Amino acid sequence: MERPMEHIRMRRDGRVGVITIDRPSRFNSMDVRTAQDFRRAGLQFARDDEVRVVVLAGVPGVFCSGADLKFIRDGERRDDLEYLAPQTARGGYGDAFKQILEYIHSTISEIRRAPKPFVAAVDGVAAAGGFGIAMACDLVVASPRATFEWAYSKTGLTGAESSTFLLPRLVGLRRAMELLMLNPRLGAAQARDYGLVTTVLDDPFEDHVMEMARRLADGPPRALAIAKELLNQAAGIDRLDDHLDRELQELTRVADGPEFAQGIDAFFAKRPPKFEPV
Repeated sequence: MERPMEHIRMRRDGRVGVITIDRPSRFNSMDVRTAQDFRRAGLQFARDDEVRVVVLAGVPGVFCSGADLKFIRDGERRDDLEYLAPQTARGGYGDAFKQILEYIHSTISEIRRAPKPFVAAVDGVAAAGGFGIAMACDLVVASPRATFEWAYSKTGLTGAESSTFLLPRLVGLRRAMELLMLNPRLGAAQARDYGLVTTVLDDPFEDHVMEMARRLADGPPRALAIAKELLNQAAGIDRLDDHLDRELQELTRVADGPEFAQGIDAFFAKRPPKFEPV
């Protein structure tokens, strides 16, 4: 018997499946359990022929902030996850990230392969891994209070969750470099102008999202599936899985190093990090 999901909610509205990340106390970040459940929900709806459209959402005010840095920092003291060994022999955090990101990356791969539209409904903060998850969806709709931020570099990380693969395809290389290196926080309208967001929907946001999702669900499922596959092929999405593996490899490597150690200390001390020259 499968255990109940604590921070991931699933519901059906006709032919629309809705997955909601519900962990507001941690800004909808994901520990291992949440990442496992996110993958479980994503695969279930992606492979359910009666579900024609999947909406990924967060609780009002926050979409997702990626991997839970508190869990990353404190994971070695979690007795309920004895198989997780976040502190490696090198004294880093790479293994903890690996445990979480493998589930998220698997879900992203499924989103891109699924023969149906996935819609990210961003009402609030989408940062780091949450930014990547949103970008992996076929459509991204945002409320006026939505914000989008690369955020990885704030803690000395390299980027994951498909972001380094999809960003230059969505916004072009020059703007991708801007988002990566300067780390601006984009509001909904600016993110739309950059090409990160499909449209900005006013309140009542959830009602407008579901109206769009039902319209998609009423469309021709086979034609949309084939068109999505063709666009994926044109954009080189067949190389995504290899790139996700590389993202995971590089992020876990840098997470074992001094820059992330400085970054995570600064994050919890609420001070700017002091990265030393290489």
